[in-house]
Amino acid sequence: MPRFPVLYWPIKLLVAEPLVTAVFRPWVRGLENVPATGPAILASNHLSAADTVLLPTVVRRRVTFIAKADLFRGKGVRGRLTAGLMHGIGQLPVDRSGGRASSAAIDSAVQVLRDGELFGIYPEGTRSRDGRLHRGRTGVARIALRSGAPVVPVAMIGTEDLLPSGRLLPRVRRVGVVIGEPLDFSRYAGREDDQFVVRSVTDEVMAAIQQLSRQEYVDVYAERSELRSELSRSTGVPEPPSTSAGGPGGRAAPDRDAPGPDDAHG
Repeated sequence: MPRFPVLYWPIKLLVAEPLVTAVFRPWVRGLENVPATGPAILASNHLSAADTVLLPTVVRRRVTFIAKADLFRGKGVRGRLTAGLMHGIGQLPVDRSGGRASSAAIDSAVQVLRDGELFGIYPEGTRSRDGRLHRGRTGVARIALRSGAPVVPVAMIGTEDLLPSGRLLPRVRRVGVVIGEPLDFSRYAGREDDQFVVRSVTDEVMAAIQQLSRQEYVDVYAERSELRSELSRSTGVPEPPSTSAGGPGGRAAPDRDAPGPDDAHG
């Protein structure tokens, strides 16, 4: 990550913020839960490619996300422009092959937090294609436990209608962001190698996101859920039922009424 991502603030203040505010009129609830200074992890559900633009637009501080490493190695004019943009706005490349590559991504995220900055992550690992909240990957817990930073749960509302998968131009829809109170996991300090603790922390984060988003939870990783759907479409064999426990870690499911812009600001 560049030490000084020179494109972040010009793009945010001169392009993204005016455009998103004027066209999509995002409403925000709980903005005061984002710390004014110091490190914090913004952990959000992920419904659309628009999420990565919307969250930094409504948050006053700079947010660093991880992005697929392929975006930093693009070829041709379009690929080079994309790579330059990723570097210019200070995003972190992540190799999804696992193992040492995943450890390197966690190291980079921890360093962002040790520098006192905000780090954004989608614990599901990829976009939800069916609108449900899926089982969380444990990277968010490992980053939180290693850095000691609080986790701020975030819910994107309605962005799946704004820019559905496969659509090039966004629909004009009003969308929202709900930000919850920070979660403190200092009680687990030094236990980032304990698999039970890591899964428990991850489930707690996902449960907090579900409370904000009111999504149906399914205890399956998003990639596997998508693969099941693709196999069903290609073979004609009905999908096996997904396992749902109401909420992550067997917690009770929240009221399903979707949050709206009432009493929100922004």
